[in-house]
Amino acid sequence: MTSANASNTLRQRPFMTVDVFTAVPYRGAPLAVVLDGDGLSDAQMQDFARWTQLSETTFLQPPTAAGRAQGADYRVRIFTPVGELPFAGHPTLGSCHAWLAHGGTPQSDTLIVQECAKGLIALRRTNTDTGSGLAFAAPSMQALPLPASLPHIYTALGLEPAQVLDAALLDNGPQWLCLLLDSTDTVLSLEPDMARLNALGHKVGVAALYQDDDATPLIGRACREAEAFSTGLRAALPQQAQLEVRAFIPPGVEDPVTGSLNACLGQWLTAQGQLQTPYMANQGACLGRDGWISVQHDDEQRLWVGGDVVSCVQGSVLL
Repeated sequence: MTSANASNTLRQRPFMTVDVFTAVPYRGAPLAVVLDGDGLSDAQMQDFARWTQLSETTFLQPPTAAGRAQGADYRVRIFTPVGELPFAGHPTLGSCHAWLAHGGTPQSDTLIVQECAKGLIALRRTNTDTGSGLAFAAPSMQALPLPASLPHIYTALGLEPAQVLDAALLDNGPQWLCLLLDSTDTVLSLEPDMARLNALGHKVGVAALYQDDDATPLIGRACREAEAFSTGLRAALPQQAQLEVRAFIPPGVEDPVTGSLNACLGQWLTAQGQLQTPYMANQGACLGRDGWISVQHDDEQRLWVGGDVVSCVQGSVLL
């Protein structure tokens, strides 16, 4: 911590670590949540996020006056180890889970409303076998021109251009270069040159559709059988996914399960007619994780991205 934190203003604050997009602890995307971030400076929050070294750490605060007037229940600040994000998917679900677990009471009977730098994000509880499901309404998304470095990105990923069926640069808070690949085995067999990819500076999400006649391709089946049976955590293979996803982000790491990317993919691929909702996406197999992402439209054609969230660590932190 910096000297600014080592002051008499330090106090115990409630803290949780949660796992998102999984019903089995330590198989999804971890998130650190400081449940009382009131009064912390940007520098203090950034220092703590850098210290946790998780992909994201969030700080919950009361909503702003403008946010509360529009129905916000709480405000969240989302930090990576290197900076703040206007929106991120698994931190949205994880923060909501932590807020509810800590006694938060929504203003609405049907929705929870989060305020973040992107704006107001609606969340809802979902019916799952574990009863721990949440979903967020995908925020607005903007399509941007493809980068001139696209051929170099293909090379860094180890892809031939013919293996890429479609590409889009999409912004829903973070920016994602989304690549639809020719097969799920291509997705799962990628071994990117992470240093080269990091130097190109783009968050890259790759995905491929499962086809009816190859619902358990060899690589995907091998990953899942190894996880399911060698760990003893499952008695059988999980439900079938329609989409396999991986995410690569600066500074050269693979993200286990990524809500904002899956929101972009859901909006993009359904608009292109590549997928119909509801569908399930799977992410994390190559990291020993098993994230399951539910994507569906409601009657008003809003896209909802959801999954289970479980609590892993509860206590307090001195901040």
